[in-house]
Amino acid sequence: MVKLDGISSFVAIAEAGSISAAARRLHLSKSVVSERLADLEQGLGAPLFHRTTRKLSLTEDGLAFLDRALRIVREVEEAAAEVGERRGQLTGPMRLSAPVTFGRMHLGPALYPFLGAHPGISMTLELDDRRVEVSAEGFDAVVRNGTIADSRLVAWVLAPSRRFLVASPDYLRRHGTPRSLAELSDHRAIHYANRGIADWRFLDTRPDEFVRPHAVLRVNNGDLMRGAALAGLGLALLPTFIVGEQIRSGELVIVDVGREVEQEFIYMAHPDGRRVSTKLRALADALKAAFGDPPYWDVGVPPAPGATIART
Repeated sequence: MVKLDGISSFVAIAEAGSISAAARRLHLSKSVVSERLADLEQGLGAPLFHRTTRKLSLTEDGLAFLDRALRIVREVEEAAAEVGERRGQLTGPMRLSAPVTFGRMHLGPALYPFLGAHPGISMTLELDDRRVEVSAEGFDAVVRNGTIADSRLVAWVLAPSRRFLVASPDYLRRHGTPRSLAELSDHRAIHYANRGIADWRFLDTRPDEFVRPHAVLRVNNGDLMRGAALAGLGLALLPTFIVGEQIRSGELVIVDVGREVEQEFIYMAHPDGRRVSTKLRALADALKAAFGDPPYWDVGVPPAPGATIART
């Protein structure tokens, strides 16, 4: 007999890539998940994974079974959620991904009252600065900071994300303050490694106008970028949700090079074509309300430099 818990375990293993990772996701012991997989394979009469000492990979039968298994698990989760919604309750599992720094500084504090108000929700939040594949990795949604470009996702804007080129007063005393894009070539930069130099996008700028500054540090975390800028290592392009406090205190100074930085957004995105649960919509509304309009991290931060400077 094929059991639902075996199907759920199989899906978790396929998405997580290992039995250990699936067990952590399901909050079960590794032995229980292994036993459920073995029972499922016995019931189906076919192995679903190739097993080696290093990894698991789906067999041909496993690949064929995975698509239907995903639909079964999602249908059961959605059916259970619908029952709760009919009774006026938000219930069931939710799995989200979000950037590390934003999650620590802002998303977590906004989530706590929401989860407290809806104890029937069981949320898994994974903080990771890489770009996750929402559907393939089993997330209900992702919270991201950036431009909205992925056509496979439906995005709900939660808040604007203003970014500024900043540096410490000490760095500017030692190296001078750049006043144009061309002058950036004489400076040192702290880059977000997941985007690199392509992250430095300014409005109304020709490709030949931008001169790449020397990268003194590349790192894939906003907390470390802020720390490097505060230490006087170089210029950094960072959102106000990371450096708003330091701009207000004067620990970091906004550098005006005559161009406004391309606008980005904090948004929640979910796979296109999938039924959107009531609890996901409720979460998006709660986050928008918690962040505010304008968002609270922008309070006291001056207007974007370069916004009224004519192009030459």
